[in-house]
Amino acid sequence: MALPLPPGLNHSEAAFLAEMELVTVVPRQRLESIELLGGKTPPLRPLHRADLPLWLALLLKKQRRANIVPPPWLHPSSLAEIIHRETKEDPSAFSPPPPAPSRADPARPGHAHQYDTTTTTTILSPPFLPSSCTAAAPAGYLPYHWLEVAEQLLAHAGDDMAGLGGASAGEIRGLLRDLVEVRAAKMRSSAAALEGFGGGLMSLRGVGAMELAESRGFVLGVVDGVRKIGAGAEAARREREEEEMAGPGLGLEDDESDEEMGI
Repeated sequence: MALPLPPGLNHSEAAFLAEMELVTVVPRQRLESIELLGGKTPPLRPLHRADLPLWLALLLKKQRRANIVPPPWLHPSSLAEIIHRETKEDPSAFSPPPPAPSRADPARPGHAHQYDTTTTTTILSPPFLPSSCTAAAPAGYLPYHWLEVAEQLLAHAGDDMAGLGGASAGEIRGLLRDLVEVRAAKMRSSAAALEGFGGGLMSLRGVGAMELAESRGFVLGVVDGVRKIGAGAEAARREREEEEMAGPGLGLEDDESDEEMGI
């Protein structure tokens, strides 16, 4: 009999799903469109940028047939801005995810559609933004698969990272390591707020897939402990209420029994 699988995704599964994120490449050779499960890839022409899944971009990079353009949020200045925001400006919250693209409705100023009625294309929200890891991604925001994509790019396309403000791959790794430590400490402190029953709430807005996979066991353990403490406190409260309600009644019954016995 197979053992039950743990809830959620583990580290390797989250990294595997991150390989479907689109990244921007600069082809070195011509390559015709390829039919994939998610649709056809754009035809590649030298020096013309194109968006490809991360796994395909890494394959072309290993074959020296394309270079990968790092997303703007991986720029050292963007990482430093995010670290400053999470440590100084708002230490209790995670950085918000990148904003979802929207199309303004000319009939209603300030109103945005969820769907593009001209092309019947659904405009998605995090973590399914199609351009969250491409060259068109906004700086200062971390996408859902930010850690997995950054690790893959630094491991297999470190030379392409050299164009990020003159920073080396080692400097970018140092900033990522600092950011991971800051957010891990914030995750632990957020979970610790749940240890006191009813002591606080935990917001996971802006937390990445890898961070959820690594912290799921710890957070679930804390939540389970809080649930048990709450159940015990509720049972004790009900017992006290039952004793308080039953106490006066027992006293009346004792008085009546004494009167019947002539005491």
